[in-house]
Amino acid sequence: MWPDHRLRLRVQRWRARGRERQHLVAGALPIRLACHLGPHDWRAHPGEPPRNDRGPGPASARQFRTAGARPHRQRPRHRDRRRSVGAGRCRALARRATRCVGFHRSLHRPARRDRRLSPDVAGRLTIVGLGPAGPELITPQVTERLAATPTVRLRTARHPAAAVVEAPSYDHVYEAADRFADVYEEIARDLLALAAVDDLVYAVPGSPLVLERTVELVREAATDMDLELEILPAVSFLDTVWSRLQVDPIEAGVRLIDGHVFATAAAGQTGPLLVAHAHANHVLSDIKLAFEEPPATAIILQRLGLPDERIVEVAWADLDRELEADHLTSLYLPEVAEPVAHEFARFDELVRTLRDECPWDRKQTHASLRRHLLEETHEVLEVLDARAALADTEPDPDLDDHLAEELGDLLYQIYFHARLASERGSFTVADVARGVHDKLVIRHPHVFGDVEADDAETAVSTWEEIKAQEKQRDSVLDGIPPSLPGLALAAKIQKKAASAGFDWDGGVEVAYADVEAELAEVRDDPSEHEVGDLLFAGVQVARRLDVDPEAALRSAAQRFASRFRRVEVLAGSPEALAAADENQLTAWWAVAKSAESLAD
Repeated sequence: MWPDHRLRLRVQRWRARGRERQHLVAGALPIRLACHLGPHDWRAHPGEPPRNDRGPGPASARQFRTAGARPHRQRPRHRDRRRSVGAGRCRALARRATRCVGFHRSLHRPARRDRRLSPDVAGRLTIVGLGPAGPELITPQVTERLAATPTVRLRTARHPAAAVVEAPSYDHVYEAADRFADVYEEIARDLLALAAVDDLVYAVPGSPLVLERTVELVREAATDMDLELEILPAVSFLDTVWSRLQVDPIEAGVRLIDGHVFATAAAGQTGPLLVAHAHANHVLSDIKLAFEEPPATAIILQRLGLPDERIVEVAWADLDRELEADHLTSLYLPEVAEPVAHEFARFDELVRTLRDECPWDRKQTHASLRRHLLEETHEVLEVLDARAALADTEPDPDLDDHLAEELGDLLYQIYFHARLASERGSFTVADVARGVHDKLVIRHPHVFGDVEADDAETAVSTWEEIKAQEKQRDSVLDGIPPSLPGLALAAKIQKKAASAGFDWDGGVEVAYADVEAELAEVRDDPSEHEVGDLLFAGVQVARRLDVDPEAALRSAAQRFASRFRRVEVLAGSPEALAAADENQLTAWWAVAKSAESLAD
């Protein structure tokens, strides 16, 4: 009977010349994205629709990065970037299959007399499906054809119904290949070569016409070989799903979604959704995190048609904790109230496309983008400062639109840096989002745990304690970015030191005394060193008064600029301003300050 094991991707990773090698497990098929992938994405050929082989759980192992593991990528050649697996590739398969005929003749029984080895005369290939579960779901027609045909091949023996079919499988191809695409082509080549010599039956899990990539390759190549091809109907995993759920998929408008690309494939959908390929708990975790407003419950369907089948309705929070998912697991969402990360999915694809197609984007590196990241950050701050001046007035729609625009520019920089890292195999933007999500949950035990925090100060203290435990730093000052602006850097250092107990009682009066002492030293020695100490003492005054020194100085600079512009107007010309004496300048400045007070 069916052995008690799960299909999983067994990955042995090592680094060699900057590349990582991926090993595949028999029965596993990849998930393809129906969108253009960049030159550094090996996962699929551009333009291919999402496909897989079978039922509620993929026979496939996950190709995307799981928690704690790096992604495994092999870069395709540049000319393959926009090349789909189509007629040209299938003609190549047919030619290779013809060349391989002599080799296969030595391995298999001789061809019948009416089957000459010629490209113009081919054999017959019958493709059958073994159904979604045990052998009882194999149709009589398929059973008869299997019994009547001496040469049979299984795509994988790791399927419940395969136990009753005594035939070689292609499990070894999965183990030896580096990429899923290589697995498909190797299986297709072998099938075409065998079929050119003799009658052949190729058996796949589920239905041959539901998510079977090898079948599609063989169908496209069969025409060039003049191969007689027959595909027998079979029960699909979808049939058992609709039967158990008592759902008419057409009437209900159910959309079939690939669990590996859930956030992208389900973007904008409102349900019902049937999620196939939910073969592991990390896939369920990713699905759970994809919603802004998740449904209350979901229905997990596991091993349908087998004696140990399970249909469980679970709370959304327990989606990845209720049971251990396997390759025969799927998920049904009767209703999805909100679209799933639609705009983020579109934006991610846009960044990918620009990186591939725009000459400027292709040239960029983390270092070259640093200036742009800083500029976009300052532009966001500029709008925030403008909004702060209107805190007590009605909202300004123009400023709100401007803020949304600048935040979008900043978001582009974040996605761009994540894209560069993804090309190196380091991390993706999904890892960025997952990382900050998990960090925020861990550092808010007063929200997600049993810790109590009645005020903001306690919450901040808890945050710092957890952060210190995570980082295991030698000094409380470790981790402060040295690239911070001077005032912000001074404020951060003082705050960290005070939190460690390096502070004096006496309140702001102590800070005033320090300023006076440093001012006296500047009078005696007007050096950069002493001026720096004076500014640092001024930051301490701001800290004691709970004032952000960077914001305070920025505000002061803006006030000065506003008053000076009024002085320029009063002067009438640059020449008049330059020729004015101190009394005139003082008078103009007083008028400018008064006008500012009246405006406020």
